[in-house]
Formats: sequence, C-alpha cells, structure tokens
Amino acid sequence: VQLVESGGGSVQAGGSLRLSCAASGYTTSGNCMGWFRQPPGKLREGVAVIYTGGGSTYHVDYVDSVKGRFTISNDNAKNTLYLQMNALKPEDTAVYYCAARPTCGSSFFPPREYNFWGQGTQVTVS
Repeated sequence: VQLVESGGGSVQAGGSLRLSCAASGYTTSGNCMGWFRQPPGKLREGVAVIYTGGGSTYHVDYVDSVKGRFTISNDNAKNTLYLQMNALKPEDTAVYYCAARPTCGSSFFPPREYNFWGQGTQVTVS
C-alpha cells in the first residue's frame, strides 16, 4: 500500500491550494480516507474524512476550523483523494497527511486508528 501526497506549497493568506493523495495497492472507494495535519510543535489532528462507494458519498466530516473553506473529495476512477483548501489562514500552516482505514466513525478516529499513511506535504500560509 502506498499513499503519495502532492500539491503542497507556500501561499499567501486568502489563497488556495489543492492537495492530492494518489493511492496504490489500496482502493480509496469503500474505505475511510482522511486528511490530517500537524502544525509545528503540535499534535497531528484530523482535518477531513470521506467514505465513498459505488459512486456515492456516504460520509463526509470536517474539523470545525476548516468548515466552509476546505472540501474533501474522492475520484474513484483515479483512485485519488483530494483536499481543496480555500481562504487559507496562517494557522493552516502544517504538514498535511492522507490516511486510510476501513471505516469512518461518527466522529474522527484518532491518528493511531488509521492503518496507512502518506509521507506528508508541507503547506505554508503567510
């Protein structure tokens, strides 16, 4: 299993970025896919999760701090997870990771409950 993130970078406050997470050896459909982030000196936190299957989206959730600004999506055909980030703020600065586990719960599972992780991509907002 390999999850490879891309799309990070440096952007000014108010700008946008789109992160991608390409999966191999694992299907993004039929599994819980999530985006996490770890700001400097802080713990890793859940940002958004999604569960899709058969072309339908069954579950989406966001941490309160990104609601209305970030959108998680899953392209089943490309087996790729995305995170569209708009209206970025300096406090969004972090290393962003994608992660996977079989099911999504009613709330975010802690990072330790995820089976597979990408290597992370840096997002810096100034």
